[in-house]
Amino acid sequence: MAPAPNRPTSPHLQIWRWGPAMAISILHRVTGTGLATFGLGILLWWLCALASGPDAYASFTGWVWADLGSLEWDGFGAIVASLVRVALKVLMIGLSWSFFEHLLSGLRHFVLDIGAGYEVDSNNRWSAILPVVAILLTAAFWAALLLR
Repeated sequence: MAPAPNRPTSPHLQIWRWGPAMAISILHRVTGTGLATFGLGILLWWLCALASGPDAYASFTGWVWADLGSLEWDGFGAIVASLVRVALKVLMIGLSWSFFEHLLSGLRHFVLDIGAGYEVDSNNRWSAILPVVAILLTAAFWAALLLR
């Protein structure tokens, strides 16, 4: 069967122009997935360490919170341990940013669900502001945490 020559085609990705609202919507999904996978792993590690007693909890805090100058290993093991600690610190900062980004984006979606904010200028403005506010909240959170 031959296709109809004048049949309209369905719009696809090539006709859409990227905007802040589309990017924030996708970022909301990505941050939710990151929180669900990596955040759950850190949370389970923390809960298991908390339930296993003071030594296990001290080991957890040693890996996640201790400064890099407190390594007691020598040679290659110290290098690997310091790389793992740096990666865990980056993961914790990334998870906190992901939390704030997902929270703010979820509040934006909630406002859209109640019927407000559908004007293009308003929607794009709030979509562009959200990542900046999430970065500022993350910086304030870590400043408060590290300067206490």
